[in-house]
Amino acid sequence: MALNYIWIGFFIIAFAVALFRLIFLGDVEVFPKIGLSTFDMAKNGFEISIYLTGVMALWLGFMRIGERGGVITALSRVVGPFFQKLFPEIPKDHPSIGSMIMNITANMIGLDNAATPLGLKAMEELQELNPQKDTASNAQIMFLVLNTSGLTILPINVMVFRAQLGAADPSDVFIPILIATFCSSVAGLIAVAIVQKINLFNKIVLLYLGSITALIALVIWYFYHLPAEQARIVSSNASYIILLSIIIIFITSALRKRINVYEAFIEGAKNGFEVAIKIIPYLVAMLVAIGVFRASGCLEIVNGGLAYIVELMGINSDFIPSMPTALIRPLSGSGARAMMIETMKTYGADSFVGRLSSIMQGTTETTFYVIAVYFGSVSIRKTRYAITCGLIADVVGVLAAIWVAYVFFG
Repeated sequence: MALNYIWIGFFIIAFAVALFRLIFLGDVEVFPKIGLSTFDMAKNGFEISIYLTGVMALWLGFMRIGERGGVITALSRVVGPFFQKLFPEIPKDHPSIGSMIMNITANMIGLDNAATPLGLKAMEELQELNPQKDTASNAQIMFLVLNTSGLTILPINVMVFRAQLGAADPSDVFIPILIATFCSSVAGLIAVAIVQKINLFNKIVLLYLGSITALIALVIWYFYHLPAEQARIVSSNASYIILLSIIIIFITSALRKRINVYEAFIEGAKNGFEVAIKIIPYLVAMLVAIGVFRASGCLEIVNGGLAYIVELMGINSDFIPSMPTALIRPLSGSGARAMMIETMKTYGADSFVGRLSSIMQGTTETTFYVIAVYFGSVSIRKTRYAITCGLIADVVGVLAAIWVAYVFFG
């Protein structure tokens, strides 16, 4: 229901703002821009879905190999005690646990293309346990918020763009991104845990969270002591080495069990097309609403109002030029990426604003996009508190990004 109101709100607010600009500011181009954006975003939504078809087929195929080879089951047993506390509704050794682990791992190493099909697979498996098929379950909400909070250990894409735009040290935002995204993920976890009354002070939960925190601290320490160029090379290669290692482990485990690897891959890949087709209407609906909202100038108004309030409060407003990236990030990944690039081109990749914009880009996921795609893939209409908790994680991530940027570059 919340998604319904937000979707309608985008159109109503956009129309009101556009009408004001036409009547009082004489902006005769605003409505044509909005009209064109509806067609452009509808086209983008369809193209994204078609692209996802191939990616879905690829990774669901490998997932089936992993399932048949027993790797997913083994992963589920390792992380099972922790997930049983966070997802009490999920039975022990349920296949969704393995899919969620793979999705979170792919996100952590910066492989969004691999993470999406794995996440959709997990959502489909969680839907099998959902007693109310049109309403998001507690487990689905917890998984989605952990996904949108975007814990990233290797922010490859951000560093690549910074290198292309002439940053002296493209990896200088690596540690700030890691800190900010960790804050975002913890905030999302706490928000959902409070609503679902999950005890995060349980010994098992504290043990796993402490281990994750120690791992992140170790990564920060390791990269902090590497020369800039070497840090960029190591981080760029590490994720793909991990990815290919996972594929080899899947195939090897299946061969040991004398499973026909090719047939297992084809069996899993067939589901990719079906899932991608289900996504199209939900994705088009959300992207069109976002496009209308942007084309009307609403984001510019929000950014201007924020700047006014910050300056009125006497707070250092150096971060304001980077806020468009943060404001667009929950709505559109490509839009936020474009804003990050534009910000770095305007102010410089090594400027405070350019670095902060990069940190914001790497901190959280596209909340509304993920909700539309993941819930849409299983025809969920009632999202309950998923959007609220997801946005809490986004806000904390943005605030953490601003704070850490002042600490490192201010």
